[in-house]
Amino acid sequence: MATHGEIIEYALKKRGAALRYPFDPELPVLFVGSRMFALLGHTDGRQSVNLKGDPEHNWALRSEFPGAILPGYHMNKRHWNTVILDGRVPDSLVYQMVDESYLLVMRNLTRAERERIRADSRRGSEGDQAAQTRKEDDKRAGDGEQPFRTRS
Repeated sequence: MATHGEIIEYALKKRGAALRYPFDPELPVLFVGSRMFALLGHTDGRQSVNLKGDPEHNWALRSEFPGAILPGYHMNKRHWNTVILDGRVPDSLVYQMVDESYLLVMRNLTRAERERIRADSRRGSEGDQAAQTRKEDDKRAGDGEQPFRTRS
């Protein structure tokens, strides 16, 4: 079962990702550039994460995982889901949703901001796995390719 800490650790390996607390010291938010792609909180006393997704895919996921994937709490409910992290949603799908959210947000940054993020990360040292992940994310975010889907 994915936890906030594991999601944060996974997401921070992505190019330009940063952890901030813009709303509350108890509410971690993951950003790429100037935009958030994951908001980590609690729903009914359980850890949860809000993630951006394709509206049609969001609807399908909510239908497949009723009560575990909900319309985004305090978010645009068409574009955001709240995923309850209690084991009902497979970890692999949670991480794929994190990837999709990151890519959708990265794609909507200005070209200048995307280029600045790429240039900044080239200056730092990267491990082999992190570098490969970032190259794949860049390709999907930069060429208009749709984020991958596991189910439809």
